[in-house]
Amino acid sequence: MSRRPVASSVVVGTDPPAEVPGPPRLVTTAADSSVALPMAGRVVGIDPGLGVTGYAVLEPGQVVDRSRVGLNGQPYCRPGPVVVEAGVIRSSRGGVGKSLAARLAALHAGILDVLDSYPPQALALEQVHSHPRHPRTAILMAHARGVIVLAAQLRGVPVVGYSASRIKKTLTGSGRAPKEQMQHAVRIELGLVRPPEPHDVADACAVALCHYQTLKLKMLG
Repeated sequence: MSRRPVASSVVVGTDPPAEVPGPPRLVTTAADSSVALPMAGRVVGIDPGLGVTGYAVLEPGQVVDRSRVGLNGQPYCRPGPVVVEAGVIRSSRGGVGKSLAARLAALHAGILDVLDSYPPQALALEQVHSHPRHPRTAILMAHARGVIVLAAQLRGVPVVGYSASRIKKTLTGSGRAPKEQMQHAVRIELGLVRPPEPHDVADACAVALCHYQTLKLKMLG
């Protein structure tokens, strides 16, 4: 099993997003003989799930601002977060089985694969929220979040959690922003042609962007 690397153009919507069938393998590269160091400003956003987990790797770069035109009609670029890779980890495929333990093991291996391929300075997660009518869902999501946090700890990556309302407020100015407004904000901030797909990837991009913008505001004082 392997994880197919994805460039930011794929997240724009020109091709299907990457998938990491479980259990994913560790990526082998020419640099495997040395320890990869985290890139300054790189953040991995995770939208956890027992069946499908979205992930997005963002780092500082030049974002294409599609609302403006640069010199000689060239696209205008501004400093900002760019998508290095994004995709999904499917923990219920590839003969892994449907038991909770098997899914968690596949998810854990998939997160380690992403962190080893793109060592970040932080991993951003949406905080677990519970609903009185669906307590079992919150418990299952807590299991998934736990193995993600464990993977980050094993790689020495700090984990930062954000509530859903905090993510929405950071990206749109409103903690009650509807899905369409969030998708628009993600698309504009990342300079994409259209919102990322599927929604697991879009949510991972959103939480990563929330962390990126939060750090930016702290640096500005």
